Amino acid sequence: MFEDINYSGDGGIHGQLIRNNGFQGDDPGLAAYSAISGAILEVDSSVPFSDALPNSLKVSVESGASGQVGFSNEGYWGIPVDGSPHSHNIFIRGNYQGQMTWVLQSVSTKEIFENATFYVDTTTERFIEFHQRPITTFSSLTDIEYRMTFDAELVAGSSVWFALPQLYPTTFHNRYNGLKPSPAKAVDNIGGNFLRFPGGNKLEGPNVENRWKWNETIGALTSRPGHQGAWGYPNKDVSGLHEYFEWCDDMQLVPFLDVYSGYSLDGTHITGEDLRPFVDEVMRELEDVLGDSSTPMGALRAENGREQPWPVKWVESETKTTLVVAATPKDLLPSITLFVRRIQGSNSLLQQLGSTAYLIHFQQMRGSTTTNIMNKHIIGELGRWGVQWSDMKGSVSEAIFMPGLERNSDLIRGVAFAPLISLVDHQQWAPNLIPFKQAPDAIVYTSSYWVQQLFAQNAGSMTHEIISDTGFDLLANYAGEPQHLDIEIAGKRSATLSILGHDNPDSTNIHDAAPISPPVVSHIESSDGNFSFLLPAWSVAVLRTD
Repeated sequence: MFEDINYSGDGGIHGQLIRNNGFQGDDPGLAAYSAISGAILEVDSSVPFSDALPNSLKVSVESGASGQVGFSNEGYWGIPVDGSPHSHNIFIRGNYQGQMTWVLQSVSTKEIFENATFYVDTTTERFIEFHQRPITTFSSLTDIEYRMTFDAELVAGSSVWFALPQLYPTTFHNRYNGLKPSPAKAVDNIGGNFLRFPGGNKLEGPNVENRWKWNETIGALTSRPGHQGAWGYPNKDVSGLHEYFEWCDDMQLVPFLDVYSGYSLDGTHITGEDLRPFVDEVMRELEDVLGDSSTPMGALRAENGREQPWPVKWVESETKTTLVVAATPKDLLPSITLFVRRIQGSNSLLQQLGSTAYLIHFQQMRGSTTTNIMNKHIIGELGRWGVQWSDMKGSVSEAIFMPGLERNSDLIRGVAFAPLISLVDHQQWAPNLIPFKQAPDAIVYTSSYWVQQLFAQNAGSMTHEIISDTGFDLLANYAGEPQHLDIEIAGKRSATLSILGHDNPDSTNIHDAAPISPPVVSHIESSDGNFSFLLPAWSVAVLRTD
C-alpha cells in the first residue's frame, strides 16, 4: 500500500530531488533554502509564476555587490547522486544577461558531483524556461546539496526570480516525471501484484479543502497546486493520478484506486445531497481512467499523453453509504470490484454502478482479526507496529499470520504491507518496509521486506486439499531453538529451500547495520519424497519442489 507518509512520495520514490520547489502548502516559507554570499531570499507572488503556483524565489542583490551569489537547496535532507544523466529545469525572470551555474556539492567534503553552466537572457516581464541534462558522478554521501549561483555585478541593486527548479535522475523505466530508481527497484523486486493508491489519509486530507483532488494532479506540473498533506508536510502532487497508473504499468501491478467519499481527518462527514458534487468528482475520475477518448474526460486523458484507458478493476470507498446516485453512463464502467472500509446502510454506490460491480469489505489488521466469514475481505494494512524498526520476531509473526490468509483466499482477496517506504529520521510512522537515506545505495532491506518478497515470489495460484503433494510449503519458526523438520511430498526428488533468519529475535536491519542477510537459498535432494532439514531459530522458510 502506498501513501505519501514519511516522505515516501515527495523526496522518496518520486524522482524530483529539490524540496519546496513550488512553495506549496499552508506556509511553505524558505524551508530547505539558504542564501549564498549575502544574497537576500524571500518568497514572492507579486508576479505569479502560474495560476496554480503563484510563488517564486526572489533573490535580491545589494548595490555594489560582486562575485558569485545565489541560493542553495538541501533537497530532502540530502540529494542522492547516482551517476546517471540528470534533467534540470528552472524558470527565471529578471533583468539578467550572463552565465549562471548550478552544482551538486557535498556540505562536508565540498566535493562537486555535477557542475553545469548555462547562459541566461531574461527580463522582468515574464518567466523563461531553461533546461540542461548533464552527466553526474556517483556518490554514497548523504549530505549533497543543490547550489545555484550567478554574477552579482550583473544584477547589483536588483533582483532575479527563480520558479519551480526541478532535478531528476534518469528515472525508473526512463519515464518523464517518473520514479527514483533505487527505491523503485526495491519495490519492484518484491514481486507484488497490486498497488493501492493514493492511500487513505492522503486521500482524505487534514480537511475537505486539502483532500487529494485527482483533477489537480494531472496535466502540466505548472498547473498542479499541491495541497497541505495529512502528515505534517505539503504534498506537491507531482505523483498524480496518471503517474500512479504508469507506476503500475512499469511494475506490472494491478491498480487499486482509492476514491474520496466525503470523510476528512478533521472529522468532517459529508452525506446525502451535500455529497453530490463529490460523487460527480469521482465519476469524472472513473471516466478519466476508464473512458475512451470520445468521452470528455477520456479526451482530456488523451490530451495529457495517454490514448488508451487503464484497466481499473478495483476501487475502494470509505463507506458504502457515502456515494449517492448520480446520472452516470454505466457503459463507461466495466466490471468493478468495490472495496468498502466501513459497513453501514444501503449500497448506494453499488446501486449507481448497477450490475457492473460487487462488494468486498476492507480490513485493517493491527492486532485484530476478521470475524465476519460471510463477506470477502482485503487486508489493506498489515505489519508489525509499535517499534522503530522491523525486527526478526515481528517479521516471523507476519510470516505466521499470512499463510492463514492464503489458505482462505476465497474470502481474503489480497493483503498489503503498510507503510511501504520511509525517509530515515523524518518519519511519522514506524516501522516501515523500506527505509532509506538520501544516497542511491542507502536502501535498508528490512527483515519484513525479505518476508514479503518470499511470500510474493512464492504465491499460490490454487488452494489444494491438505493431502496435496505438489507446490511449496511456507514455514516459520518462532521458537528460540532450531527445529528439525521432515516434510514428505510424494513423487518429488528435489526442492529449493530459502531460509531467512537470525538467532536474535530483536535484531533489525537499520541504515548503518544489516545483521539480517537476504534469504539463503540451497538445493536439497530426496530419494523417496522425504525432505529433511534444520529450520533455525527465529526464521522463515520456503520449501519449493521442482
